[in-house]
Amino acid sequence: MAETTAHIEIPHRYRYAVIPHIMVDDAAEAIDFYQRAFGAREDFRVDAPGGGILHAEITVGRSTLMLGDAGADESEVGSFAAPASLGGGTSVTLHVFVPDVDSLAERAEAAGAEILQPPTDMFHGDRTVVLKDPSGHIWVFLTHLEDVSEEELRRRLTATG
Repeated sequence: MAETTAHIEIPHRYRYAVIPHIMVDDAAEAIDFYQRAFGAREDFRVDAPGGGILHAEITVGRSTLMLGDAGADESEVGSFAAPASLGGGTSVTLHVFVPDVDSLAERAEAAGAEILQPPTDMFHGDRTVVLKDPSGHIWVFLTHLEDVSEEELRRRLTATG
């Protein structure tokens, strides 16, 4: 696959999705990181009465992400946890389509993200980078390069495996 030279529309099935709500140990710092690393825009914030952020919403690319401090709402303690409190693991990966995955990866790494897989043209028709943010969340950023039929997808997957 070649470098992206023209805008190819994000596949329709990915334009509207479930809105993730992640928990972090320091939501204000996480928002700052997402602004520096991903060019995020903070849209909304509700401070918790006892300190921290009860709920915030940011936009990354064209996607909304909700986040808050894991312990900001005492009535919810135990219901929500940040990755660090789970031993550093997470069961969720956040996927976001962006126009230029390579420049996003460079900016994210400079801001402190750990690159787990550098930008790579993948069999499914997207150029993809996988990274971990300082809060421990795994992100997959993609630039859509081409539409791939299910048949071609299976053929490519078999050829790479």
